[in-house]
Amino acid sequence: MSQMPIEECVRSNLEGYLRDLGGTEPDGMYNMLVNVVERPLLEVVMRHADHNQSKAAQWLGLNRNTLRKKLLDHKLLK
Repeated sequence: MSQMPIEECVRSNLEGYLRDLGGTEPDGMYNMLVNVVERPLLEVVMRHADHNQSKAAQWLGLNRNTLRKKLLDHKLLK
């Protein structure tokens, strides 16, 4: 089974999204895409880092406080 690179998955899905709009102009695509990519990224990294925020922040190249804010924004922290 061959796997498509992430960049190509994103490109292909964006093309489909725009095609599905049927000529309607999109609005807020940047924030929409950032949100749909950021949440699973945070979920996977946190799981692999055993929910250690310092380790996850390091892996992501983020400040721990920035990571914590993103986790709260995505309701991934209680």
